[in-house]
Amino acid sequence: MGFAEGYLQRHGYGTCRILSPPDPGLNSIVTIPCHNESGLLKSLDSLFKCDTSGIRAEIIIFINASGQDPEAVHRQNRETFMQTGSWVKNHPHDALTVHILSDDKLPLKDAGVGLARKIVMDEAVRRFDRLNKTDGVILSLDADTLVEPDYLVNTLLHFRSDPSIEGCSIYFEHPLEGDEFSDALYNAIALYELHLRYYLRAISCTGYPYAFHTVGSCIGVKAEAYCRYGGMSKRKGGEDFYFIQKVAQNGHFSNCTSTRIIPSPRPSERVPFGTGPAIKAILSGPEPGFLTHNPESFEIIAGFFDMIRESAAERSLLPSFETLHPGLREYLSKINFSDALAEIVSNTASAPAFMKRFWRFFNMLRILKYLHHMRNFGQADIPVIDASRQLLEKRGLMDKNPAGLPDILSIYRKIDRGIISVCPQQ
Repeated sequence: MGFAEGYLQRHGYGTCRILSPPDPGLNSIVTIPCHNESGLLKSLDSLFKCDTSGIRAEIIIFINASGQDPEAVHRQNRETFMQTGSWVKNHPHDALTVHILSDDKLPLKDAGVGLARKIVMDEAVRRFDRLNKTDGVILSLDADTLVEPDYLVNTLLHFRSDPSIEGCSIYFEHPLEGDEFSDALYNAIALYELHLRYYLRAISCTGYPYAFHTVGSCIGVKAEAYCRYGGMSKRKGGEDFYFIQKVAQNGHFSNCTSTRIIPSPRPSERVPFGTGPAIKAILSGPEPGFLTHNPESFEIIAGFFDMIRESAAERSLLPSFETLHPGLREYLSKINFSDALAEIVSNTASAPAFMKRFWRFFNMLRILKYLHHMRNFGQADIPVIDASRQLLEKRGLMDKNPAGLPDILSIYRKIDRGIISVCPQQ
């Protein structure tokens, strides 16, 4: 019985699609869902340019559509399948094996990026299960994503550097200039990337310990951990968010900053939210700009988290919440926090155990819902450039002099890569 048999029986989707046996030395599998995609060959080319010293890897591509997708989608998928097969034949590689899977009749009810990512990652699990290789690394990319030449080597080294690491978020940077897209689009992706980095850093500065980017094309996970946490969700959007949160809250998720992934900045309608829809909204707006969460909302909840930590450390009765912002008080009532708090207190005997259980309850999803709730209490969204500048000024990383989008984003990139420290997790 392989390590993944129980998972595959309970949660696996479909049956085995690759019948050929994996190489005994296989240590990494790159998974790429592909839907109505014309840029796959660029992604393959960047992977084939990777350093493969000590690497034995597979690339599993899953070209997919539902039976109800427009004929234009099926036509593009057929063309991608043919082109990719021809490209692979003309690019033999000693360390990389490519498998091209296709399914154009996924059920409409579930068809989407979540199901496609799940199917291809489940297939990667089956490959490692045949070798009983629990520490095999599964990497998740998108079909329009490029990687740096050290991607395969450094992601593997990241997991090997600490056996306790079960998953990681891999550092990314969108392209901000070039001839492929318009200046307006490059500006839009810069705004959205700044939002992602500001949002994550602002959450981290509240003291929440499990703040990680949740970008589906920038994930790495060990095969056994993928199974233990129930695998990828079939959600049509946000599948990466929910999966990463399951792994991160056990304390064995990390940031891999030793390489770089370059996602595409183009608009998309494949998912209901995320990069593609955000770019489309920015470009179609009355003026270029992007609103993000009000910095004051993060300050309010940071004070609440401080209150919780201090009380937990003293093992005293938690103080009255009457001094809290009325918007936060209403949100706590809305999520039945008093009942949750009583349950946490009754099931923990130490401050660390209390906080671990508290963070399981007050997770990233509840923080996000809190931020949305606060919009009704005077904490309206503000332009992302203003919000991100305020956080940097508060932390002494920027003076009051005006700074443009490129300069601010550059600072946040350095923060995310660990070059600059702004608010270490508490």
